[in-house]
Amino acid sequence: MKLSIRHELIFDLGTPSRALLHLLLTPLNTPQQKVQGWSISMPGIKDAASFRDGFGNRAQLLTLSKPEGPIEIVVEGSVETMDRAGVLGRLELDPVPALFKRVTAATKPDETLTGSIKSSGDRIAMLHELMGYVHRLAVGPAQAQTQGSQRQSSSAEESDAADAFIGAARALGFAARHVTGYVLDESGGAFRGWAEVWEDGLGWIGFDPLLDLCPAEGHVRVACGLDGPGCVPVRTVPAWTAPPDETVRVTAD
Repeated sequence: MKLSIRHELIFDLGTPSRALLHLLLTPLNTPQQKVQGWSISMPGIKDAASFRDGFGNRAQLLTLSKPEGPIEIVVEGSVETMDRAGVLGRLELDPVPALFKRVTAATKPDETLTGSIKSSGDRIAMLHELMGYVHRLAVGPAQAQTQGSQRQSSSAEESDAADAFIGAARALGFAARHVTGYVLDESGGAFRGWAEVWEDGLGWIGFDPLLDLCPAEGHVRVACGLDGPGCVPVRTVPAWTAPPDETVRVTAD
């Protein structure tokens, strides 16, 4: 499937003498996707440093002197996606999986979740059971009966669902990480998070508890980190005082 994406963010940092911006808004080629074109438009982007960070993400770092008024970022591109049942394998410049067993403030294990999962010899089945349980908690029992209703959740709840899944998976002995990217859904698209879990023999496998399925053709992977707060799409110094105005459109061609 070929997906076309347009993502606009507008935020105001006030009137600092200088602002530093760190962007995680550029997807890379993986076994599940091929980037056919991608651009980021904003003040100063031509002078930005572009590099691969410690998690293998493509990052941009730039400084704006005396920014005036709201800062607008426009991301546009097209990506061809493939359905591999969520199996990503191992990516170029991936750190060792053991790094993603580290517990963070956002991924502290919930005993309610870990206690609900029955240990079995089938580790993949156990992860699917966990995904389904987090999905029901995130969207509610009634909404869970209707595919697509999860888009009624806020972006904060979406991030919490992925991190709740990650925390429980780590408590069960898995290496797990937070992934951000674009998702085609009934609302026309979203930028949000899901999870990936390491399993020997298969590598990284994606799990989206908001949809209760493994990422498929409707997902475009952008970046990963230990948790949601660690891989936000735009980080600024000074930090913004209010969330940016944001619109996302994802269409299938």
